[in-house]
Amino acid sequence: MKNTKGELDRLLEPQRKAGVQKFTAEKNKIYNDGIESVANSGVLEKALNIGDQAPNFELKNALNKSISLYDQLEIGPVVLTWYRGGWCPYCNITLHYLQEKLPEFKKAGAQLIALTPELPDNSLNTAEKNNLKFNVLSDIGNTIGKEYGVVYQLTDDVAAIYEAGFKLSEKNGDHSNELPLAATYVIDQKGIIQYAFLDADYKERAEGTDILTALKHLKA
Repeated sequence: MKNTKGELDRLLEPQRKAGVQKFTAEKNKIYNDGIESVANSGVLEKALNIGDQAPNFELKNALNKSISLYDQLEIGPVVLTWYRGGWCPYCNITLHYLQEKLPEFKKAGAQLIALTPELPDNSLNTAEKNNLKFNVLSDIGNTIGKEYGVVYQLTDDVAAIYEAGFKLSEKNGDHSNELPLAATYVIDQKGIIQYAFLDADYKERAEGTDILTALKHLKA
């Protein structure tokens, strides 16, 4: 499901424009080809979607505390979102935005959980930098991301840029060159996905208004 254009989109747009202006034509083409590769990989079709049962998981948060999805679902519905890493400016903008929306999610009775393939030390840095008051969990090796079907392989050219630019393999603790989509799900208390945002383009993210609408529909 693609989102409506709203507040978060307006926050991301300057970063999109800055990226195009900052990079060479060759680099922009590599990134665009990378997005096209994701779109053609079949990941969008394989990813869990509305009506699917969300697999349970238990992962450590930035403070090394184990968090279980189904334990959280006993409290209320869960907004589950993935981000690529603290090195990704689009992810940081989105995480900051989600933090600002957190009181509205909580008012709707929901918990917010973010998953990242980054190692715990890196996810802790991201949580502290963005002053995040929700659980940020390290999904090392994208194990849970693969269960949800949201993981894809970077093209060799994009992987080379990421490795040279910020040592992706050190951030994630492996050389798989795999990342998750910036996917977002709303999961009801029965563990059923009731909203799914899936997009091949990492510069597109789920809008808070769409998430809140999905949460309100749970109560209808």
